[in-house]
Amino acid sequence: MDDSYLLISPCRNEAEFMVKTLDSVVSQSLRPAKWIIVDDGSTDATPDILRQYSEKYDFIEIVTRNNRGHRSVGPGVIEAFYAGLDVIDLDDYQYICKLDLDLIMPPRYFEKMIGRMDCEPRLGTCSGKTYFRVKGSDRLFPEECSDESSIGAAKFYRVACFKQIGGFVRQVMWDGIDSHRCRLLGWISLSWDEDDIRFIHLRPMGSSQSGILTGRVRHGFGQYYMGTGIAYILASTVYRLNKRPYISGALAMLWGYIKSALTGVERLKDPEMIRLMKRYQWQCLLNGKKAATAKLNEERAGFWQPQKKGYDIPYKA
Repeated sequence: MDDSYLLISPCRNEAEFMVKTLDSVVSQSLRPAKWIIVDDGSTDATPDILRQYSEKYDFIEIVTRNNRGHRSVGPGVIEAFYAGLDVIDLDDYQYICKLDLDLIMPPRYFEKMIGRMDCEPRLGTCSGKTYFRVKGSDRLFPEECSDESSIGAAKFYRVACFKQIGGFVRQVMWDGIDSHRCRLLGWISLSWDEDDIRFIHLRPMGSSQSGILTGRVRHGFGQYYMGTGIAYILASTVYRLNKRPYISGALAMLWGYIKSALTGVERLKDPEMIRLMKRYQWQCLLNGKKAATAKLNEERAGFWQPQKKGYDIPYKA
């Protein structure tokens, strides 16, 4: 079985965290065939660190982009990802992973991901779960990511699936839209919370630009852009009231959604996926996510055509 995999890591000013990520990847039981790291205009020690590792490991290749003057999450990260994808031929690999440079990966992580895909041909994207440490504590806390989607920080894909769904949308919520599109086409998207595939996020999810609350507002915008219905976003708000940051994080997400609706923000144009997603969201509210996901995966099994040509709808911000 061909187990060649490609990593693409967009990064900007990651000197504080990246050495731990670099060391955890080069120590993997199964190393990547190629690791493209895209320096998105770093102004700290990031370029020097990348140079040191690329000189030592021949599978690491650096792509440098001009400094745009600020960190840009969502669209900016995916633009940087595609800058890395542009320098290789994706057909040379069986698997692809978009990997952030603020993670610590367990030593057999990628070997485990490939093994699980070998066991389930319909599994198109998967990941473990992210944990983080609260400042001043050695205790690890889960980032509360749902099982029906692979985690955006380490999205591992079968290349056939990645190509068929049309890759990632170049907008906020790219890491949710992709899993809905997977299910539309009969693929399965999963993440598991198990000891040997948990990885550590060196800063809380959604805090890389201007703090966690800004990230929650951005998430609310992303839910609106994706086409999420008002009933589902209200239920999500109630669910998140007792999640860190307590109350304020949930309300910030709801404000991001409402503000986008009031200002007439353009939404994703993908009617077939959005119809399926809204039906799925209602089933989640009525029956729970686990049951709704299992039912939808069973229903869409007949639509799985792994050799079919990719999606016709282009992704645009």
